[in-house]
Amino acid sequence: MKLSPYHERVVNVMEEGVKFTLLTRDCASDLVDRHSERRESAGALPRRVNLRSI
Repeated sequence: MKLSPYHERVVNVMEEGVKFTLLTRDCASDLVDRHSERRESAGALPRRVNLRSI
């Protein structure tokens, strides 16, 4: 990618993404905990999202 304002913006956004990841890494379990998923039974979630073992 050529140096341009667009390139600078992409770099800035990527840096912010890394910073956010580092700041929230320790509390990830709180951020990804969803009420609807806790409410479902253990067998209902894989059926709902149609998960298959690979």
